[in-house]
This record gives sequence, C-alpha cells and structure tokens, in this order.
Amino acid sequence: MGSAMTALALSVGDPSGIGPEIAIAAFLARNAVGLPSFYLLADPAVVASRARHLGVSLPIEEVMPVQAIEVFGRALPIVPLTARFIDSPGRPDPANAAGTIEAIDRAVAACLAGEAAAVVTCPIAKKPLYNAGFRFPGHTEYLAHLAARHSGLEAMPVMMLAGPDLRTVPVTIHIALAEVPKALSTELIVATARITAADLANRFGIAKPRLAIAGLNPHAGESGSMGLEDEHIVRPAVDILRAQGIDAFGPLPADTLFHARARAGYDVALCMYHDQALIPAKALAFDEAVNVTLGLPFIRTSPDHGTAFDIAGKGVARPDSLIAALKLARRLADIDAKAGTA
Repeated sequence: MGSAMTALALSVGDPSGIGPEIAIAAFLARNAVGLPSFYLLADPAVVASRARHLGVSLPIEEVMPVQAIEVFGRALPIVPLTARFIDSPGRPDPANAAGTIEAIDRAVAACLAGEAAAVVTCPIAKKPLYNAGFRFPGHTEYLAHLAARHSGLEAMPVMMLAGPDLRTVPVTIHIALAEVPKALSTELIVATARITAADLANRFGIAKPRLAIAGLNPHAGESGSMGLEDEHIVRPAVDILRAQGIDAFGPLPADTLFHARARAGYDVALCMYHDQALIPAKALAFDEAVNVTLGLPFIRTSPDHGTAFDIAGKGVARPDSLIAALKLARRLADIDAKAGTA
C-alpha cells in the first residue's frame, strides 16, 4: 500500500446520490477540518455540474493518482473515469453502474499498486447495480472479490462500524433476519473475531483488544429458555477464542451491552446480525461513525450512511461521516506504513 506521500483514493459512489456533493463539501472544508489529501474517482463533468447546481465555486484538476497531493491545496483532484455518468440527482439510473464499479475497481488497484494510501468509498445503491447485472450482495463482498482477484488469495471481509464511543461488528451481514440462525455458526464467529482482533491490534494499535460477544436471543437465551443458539453456537466460540489467547467474553444480552458503563469494558462488540450492530452504532454517532472493512490486504473506510437519494442535489447533505472516514483511513494508513518500516 501507499505511504504518507500518497493520497487517499475516494470512489464517488452512485452519482445520483449524495456522493458527489459530500465529496465536494469535504474538499471545501479541508482547511477548516484538517482533511488529509484525497483524489476523487469520478466523471469530472458531473462533479462540476453538481457544484454549479449547489451554487459553490469548485476548482477542479484532472490528475493521475501520484499528482493528487501536490494539487490538493489548490483544486479538487479528480482521476477521470472511462465511463461517463448521467447527471440525475435523486434519480438512480442503471446506466451509471459501469462508472460506479469502475471507480471502486480503480481505487483498489491504485491502493494495491502503492499509488494510493487507502480506499475510501462513497455510498452505492444495490438495486441500480443489480439491474445492470451486478451480482454481489454489497460493497463489502465486492471488495473481497477484488482483493482475491488481485492477490490470488481468498479474503474474508469483516464489517466494522467505528464511532468515537463504540465499535461494532456484525457476524452475519446482508441476509434476511429469518436466515440468521441458519447462517450463524461457531466457526463463523471465531473467524470473524480473529480477524477483528488482529486488525484492532495491527491497524488500530490496540495491543490486546477486548471483544464483547453479544448473544443472538433476548437475554442471550437465558440459559436456553429463549433459544439454544447462544449455548450451542455462541458460547463454544467464546471458549475457543479464549483458549487461543483472545480476550473475548460472552454471550452477553444485547439490550444491556451498549450503555456507557458497559462500553467502557470492551474495545469492540461482536453482534450476531446486521441491525444488532448497526442500530447502536448509528444511534450514538450517525454523523461520525465510519464503516471499516477488516480482513482485506488494503485499508477501506466509508461513511456509515447510504446514498440518500431523497436529499441528493438539495444542498443539505452533511459531509461529517465522510470527513471522519477520510481521517480514519489516513490514520490507519499511517499506522500501517510505520509498521511496515519498523
């Protein structure tokens, strides 16, 4: 991956959503918030059009990735895509799928080639991509596919929501709630926890991470009276992790896991399904939480919100979560670079 001399690669996401405008807003606030250098992978014409639509003055320069840091002080560096976008704020169009995917592909390739320090992604919408033939459940799974394609090694991606006061990891992610008990296994919990502990140690600088493991059922099953999964699946995973030297404990009732005193006792909470992890993370820090993908051979962060088609083009989208994602990506890249030279 890149060093301190390389910028962050920011993919524009679905251009009909708020991706272009939060990228513009973040860039314009760069001095006020101390933003690290990044370049945007996008259609420059659409970015310029969106800036005019929002009534802001935006200097733009088309660049190669290695030129981004030098340009960042005076203009938004844009690496132009081969694909062109239809400029339709709030109206997603499958015709934009090619460019949306190209931006992600090129961000990952640049990062793995050492031309970018980390990958930061603006939100995508699944339905327009599915309508255009995209066959991955979401961003996270597609990034794992790209990692495997470039390295030849299978990667197991782990989603983590990281905010100022809470980190959460969903063990199962983009599946229906009814499918969770069937998808959950001791092996999956152990594998997810091991990747989480390793990345917290190696990339976040937490020497011995403390992992709180949530139960699946109310009251963590209450000794089997409210479901057997916690005793038969979750507890054995905790025992294995502890035997391997990982500071994991549980299963813990999820309804008492996220108040302030409880949060002081762990570094990350592993949750059994998507909403169990994302609801507390977003409730505590909706504008500051960052989506981090663990288990990849490159650093990837993203805002914790979606495309917000309902407000796209209206000038009300806040860039706070993107700013947090860019700052965290830079911090993780710097830790990674120091570890690589130690």
